[in-house]
Amino acid sequence: MYEFYQLLTIAGVFLYWLIIAGISIRVVAKRRTIGVSLAWLMIIYIVPLGGAFAYLLFGELNLGKKRAVRAELMFKPYGEWFKKLYEYRQYRPHVASLYGQSISAICEKQVGIPALADNHLTLCSETYEILDNLIDDIHQATETILLEFYIWHPGGRADDVAKALIQSAARGVKIRLLLDAAGSRHFFKSQWPKLMKQSGIHVVSALQVSPFRMFFRRLDLRLHRKIVVIDNQIAYTGSMNLVDPEFFNQDAGVGQWIDVMVRITGTSVPVLNSIHAWDWEVETNERFLPEQPKCLSHEDSEITDLVQVIPSGPGMREEVIHRVLLQSIYQAQKSIVITTPYFVPSDNLHMALIIAAQRNVTVDIIVPDKNDSLMVEWASRAFFSELLEAGVNIHRFKGGLLHTKSVVIDSNHCLIGTVNWDMRSLWLNFEVTLAVDNLGFTQKLETVQQDYLKNTVMISPEEWKKRPLASRAAERVFYLFSPLL
Repeated sequence: MYEFYQLLTIAGVFLYWLIIAGISIRVVAKRRTIGVSLAWLMIIYIVPLGGAFAYLLFGELNLGKKRAVRAELMFKPYGEWFKKLYEYRQYRPHVASLYGQSISAICEKQVGIPALADNHLTLCSETYEILDNLIDDIHQATETILLEFYIWHPGGRADDVAKALIQSAARGVKIRLLLDAAGSRHFFKSQWPKLMKQSGIHVVSALQVSPFRMFFRRLDLRLHRKIVVIDNQIAYTGSMNLVDPEFFNQDAGVGQWIDVMVRITGTSVPVLNSIHAWDWEVETNERFLPEQPKCLSHEDSEITDLVQVIPSGPGMREEVIHRVLLQSIYQAQKSIVITTPYFVPSDNLHMALIIAAQRNVTVDIIVPDKNDSLMVEWASRAFFSELLEAGVNIHRFKGGLLHTKSVVIDSNHCLIGTVNWDMRSLWLNFEVTLAVDNLGFTQKLETVQQDYLKNTVMISPEEWKKRPLASRAAERVFYLFSPLL
């Protein structure tokens, strides 16, 4: 009997070693960034079995077999739809700036979507202005309304949007609403899904969360896009979820969320429509590819507002947003202004910002003074020392949770959309960003950023060095996990 238990112990130790060794080899074989690999190896060795189990659940970009196969099959028809955009007059790469040309070249090779002209962009920076405009456009809809959000939180003006949709559905407008299951959990527990479905609105919960699904799909992959398309003629995208800030997340102690949205008319609206169609098909296996943009003749319109639509996420080509951000920083000659609620950059982005400051580019980063994620807050602080030493200006916004995701380069070009400066947005979530090559729009966004700066406190490098030892220790601990946040 003693020999049996001895053999059982040896077998258990061998099995334990085999599991840890196997998972470690798998981590290394994936050839991701060194920081990500080291963070996972540290978790696996500190909490061996728990770490191995966590890696199997969250360590790899597992969209689920059905969704992955479906996405693979979708590349051809969607690719053919995008190829037709190159035949239109609105595809004019030679009229773009050098910045715009380089960004478009990356996107054309990575996602096959060109930058298109003949758009009209309106920047909306006041929450209730955004909701009022959206409600007005919903009431004017005649054919289709498509919505896609990470969070829909009932209450206040968000309920007015729901009522407007129900009224439009009663007029015969076809409406498809796609919401992230985790982000919009309060919505799905409310009365609105039932009322909407009764009115004929198609309501779909994306990437549902349940203990059973965790063995077949990574649960923390989220639909983080914010897109509205009305009659294939008007679109909205930006940082704002469908919430009334006076009713949303009031217990977090961070103040009201501050956001911007872009209202778009013109050639790029069908492109945003196609992104919604992609997400809808991945989730439901129903195809609703939109009509192509109207091809205007040379006499009908001038070349205006070049816009590059940049989608990213599981099932799409990897790293496109990351590469666009890097290229934008590399090309900056005078200034970079960044607003983001969550600042946990990759090593490459961190170094690119440091080098930009060292070559005398003025770099300003605006982050919230109070964050709704404690882990992100401390991980973010771990990057500040090197940035401050290089001459980067870091500003803490005092007017609420600054949720706007924007980058302005040299006061001439900008990026605006749903992407945070963290690993989750850069590699995991479904996101969308607009690269805008238009001076007038960029100056309006810059004005909004400057208004944010008036309500900030800039971190002093000298004062930062005097922060308590306990804070430094917490920063280093969370820094080790920053590749996984």
